[in-house]
Amino acid sequence: MRYQSNVRVGNLPLVSIALGPDFEAHENRGIAVGVIALGDIAIGVFAVGGVALGGIPIGGLALGLVSLGGISLGLVVALGGLAIGGIALGGLAIGFHALGGLAIGVHPQGGLAIKWPS
Repeated sequence: MRYQSNVRVGNLPLVSIALGPDFEAHENRGIAVGVIALGDIAIGVFAVGGVALGGIPIGGLALGLVSLGGISLGLVVALGGLAIGGIALGGLAIGFHALGGLAIGVHPQGGLAIKWPS
């Protein structure tokens, strides 16, 4: 499924949706790029997908400013099973402020808190 809105913000469509394969374009995965992106691979200000990149990404692998995902890398905040970021919350949390089952960072809190650097 492919959809892009006609409304644009700069060069990006406001909404972009790309789910599943597109046999006509010979694409195995949908790559959505827009302000609001939803796809197998999503890139946008608000991105939701298996792999999500952007300001606020949500996905299996999320990379961005404030990220939420199974593996989450957030510049400011990261929430996920594995969370790496300034403020990290997750099963394994690595960050300046880390909260998790295993927390590693300058200010760690959780089940096993490891202060690093010590």
